[in-house]
Amino acid sequence: MTIFISIVGLGFLIFIHELGHFSASLALGMRPRKFYIGFPPAIVKRTRKGVEYGIGMVPLGGFVKIPGMHRPAPSDVDHALGRAVADAPGLERPTDRLRHALAAGDHDEARAALAALTLAADGTELSDPSRRAVEKAVTDLGDALGPDAYWRAATWRRVLVIFAGPAANILFAILIFAALYMTTGGKATTTVEGVRADSAAAAIGIVAGDRIESINGSPMTGKLIPRTIAGSDGKPLTLVVIRDGAKVTLGPRPADNDAGVYRLGFMLAGEGLSPPEAARESLVTTGRVSQAIFTSLGRLVTGEGRKDISSPVGIVQGSSDAAKQSTNSFLWVLGLISLSIALLNLLPFLPLDGGHIVFAIVEGISGKTVSRGVYERVSIVGIGLVLLLFVIGLTNDIGRLS
Repeated sequence: MTIFISIVGLGFLIFIHELGHFSASLALGMRPRKFYIGFPPAIVKRTRKGVEYGIGMVPLGGFVKIPGMHRPAPSDVDHALGRAVADAPGLERPTDRLRHALAAGDHDEARAALAALTLAADGTELSDPSRRAVEKAVTDLGDALGPDAYWRAATWRRVLVIFAGPAANILFAILIFAALYMTTGGKATTTVEGVRADSAAAAIGIVAGDRIESINGSPMTGKLIPRTIAGSDGKPLTLVVIRDGAKVTLGPRPADNDAGVYRLGFMLAGEGLSPPEAARESLVTTGRVSQAIFTSLGRLVTGEGRKDISSPVGIVQGSSDAAKQSTNSFLWVLGLISLSIALLNLLPFLPLDGGHIVFAIVEGISGKTVSRGVYERVSIVGIGLVLLLFVIGLTNDIGRLS
């Protein structure tokens, strides 16, 4: 059940990300054509007010189709309509007209040529693949020639539309951290809220609701408990807890070494902070986690940060483990994953959002539109890097799970 909850949680974070793009593009006059969670083929889809909403069969992300991401070029015609022209030579004349109009930058003539091509295709017998290719080309080129095309918009509008996706994930993380700080994530108490399965704490019999009175004879406060355990250097620990009004001695047992930090494997309940304090702590936490994520990514260059990378398999497993501990643990992890999605997408490589932002700024400064061919060649490098991260993460996850 927790695996299912984790998958739903990851899907929700993807929805938040795409909703950011979708909302910003609507607000800034670039009406999206599609809004999908997952990738096609579609399991379900519905068109409303000109927008196709759907859930894809491939659950590895999502997308918003914004019209005219690239300035239309003559090569687009050859790529999209080559097969159809080979099947029906009668389409060659309107196709040439469209190609020459795009080469001359005459978009009014290009729209007229596109209309003529549509009429010619309607009166021509075509194979199903060729007809689908013509329909897709007419739709895509029509969008790229329309007044709401992305490439026509001012640079600041384009940057905002792309940045809105990561911004939505960052905002979600800040809000969920603040909510947790206002409820149980604020000042630590001495009361145990949850215990991780197969941990040292579970082995010595710590249970939720225990109030830790002392460790190795030293009285404890909420702040002292994690410091004492972390500073134990693997030496046996004996805990005295209050359970149902009676003192219970647990241990001795050394803490587990978790990536260089000694932990027993339980979580303390917390007292809520005031809204201003919670907001401040949420922003501080977001900043610290962001710095840690970027540091980890930077260490990949030297090979030191390899173990910190996870694939979707590890992300689901980690959030599932957190869900087994408590709802609060799951929500903390969900906020961390949301922040990770945002920062990963802001890396300056196509096809990630950060790459689109960089290209939008470059085009705005130079006053020239980068050709689709350049986009595609640069995207190959970016896709290669993303796949490398995926493979590293999957390898790590397989090692951890086995």
